[in-house]
Amino acid sequence: MKILLLNQTFYPDVMATSHFLTDFAEALAARGHQVTVVTGRRAYDNPDKLFSARERWRGIQIFRVYSTWFGKGARWHRSIDFASFIFCSCFRLLFLPRHDVVVALTTPPLISFIGAWRAKLWHAKFCYWVMDMNPDEAIAAGWLRADSLIGIIMERMSRFSFHRAERIIALDRFMSERIAAKGIAPDKIVVIPPWSHDDKVFFTQAGREKFRKEHGFNDKFVVMYAGNHSPVHPMETLMQAAEQLQTNSSIVFCFMGGGVEFKRVQRWAQAGKFTNVLFLPYVPLSEMSTPLSAADAQVVIMGEAMLGLVHPCKIYNIMAAGAAVIYIGPEPSHVTEILADLKPRHPWVSVQHGMVVKLVDQIHQLYRECTAHNHMAPTAVELFFSKAVLLPRLVALVESTVLHP
Repeated sequence: MKILLLNQTFYPDVMATSHFLTDFAEALAARGHQVTVVTGRRAYDNPDKLFSARERWRGIQIFRVYSTWFGKGARWHRSIDFASFIFCSCFRLLFLPRHDVVVALTTPPLISFIGAWRAKLWHAKFCYWVMDMNPDEAIAAGWLRADSLIGIIMERMSRFSFHRAERIIALDRFMSERIAAKGIAPDKIVVIPPWSHDDKVFFTQAGREKFRKEHGFNDKFVVMYAGNHSPVHPMETLMQAAEQLQTNSSIVFCFMGGGVEFKRVQRWAQAGKFTNVLFLPYVPLSEMSTPLSAADAQVVIMGEAMLGLVHPCKIYNIMAAGAAVIYIGPEPSHVTEILADLKPRHPWVSVQHGMVVKLVDQIHQLYRECTAHNHMAPTAVELFFSKAVLLPRLVALVESTVLHP
């Protein structure tokens, strides 16, 4: 079977969608399928870094296309960058042979529209792997008006992708409900959560000790937010808690990763001259076990309006590493449903945005409870979200799209 995958990030990029799509492509190739990936040349969070334009890697044919880089400082900059990637992807797709299945993700927004049309012209099957929902996300964030011309056009493009898809992969039940509310047949929608990268991410005592020694954390309680710093994951409640706790020399906050909000959080810390805050860049997935093991509590954040539109997937690797969890966001959500089944292996706390005093109290509570990490056998909850369980389900779903439409 010839399978085409579309997304702006892929191996060796460090973004989350790159990791999941790379796992998926490798699994398909291992099954004997001919896998082609059309992706971006620029590293998503380090645009000065360019990957090779064409590569054959582990049996996967990769075509990386050009895109502009005006930066993330203004929305029109990002729009031009996204548009240039989509235009170059369309040009690349013109010269590809017919594939049996097209699988599109959601970076950049509405790349699925291009995938749906390419599949239609090829008379191929189309699968839509929904990592986030746009233009719904942009509208909920206040970046786009639903009744604007662009908003209307983007919504029609989105609906075309949903209606054209034989299979739609949603990440949680809240996202599935959002999709079905658009008039999409529920039997087309399958919920398959992202998996933990438990073959690469796990608790490591040696890594914990090394990381903590390198950064002066030996006798500290470390609260870490690791990943994409985005407006859809508002940082204010966590930042204000860090500000209130700056006089407690036993508790420190580590922000690791990148994204459009990363520099803003850095400016906030510099302006306040906070000595209890540290900033670190992204690390490759192969090295992620070390910081995840080193922190005493890992933070997961989701904006109040983003329920069912985005899906913070860091919770799965946090479970694999065995850290305590601090969740800031709406309740209920896929995160709170998972957390409810985790105790006592993973101590966790949950607050809504703006509840700074409660968050500070609960961080103090975790500080008292989480005096050490002990590596234990995974629980049934964690095993359900493992790569070994969920990745084969996704592969089987895509294969069945052609074999049993």
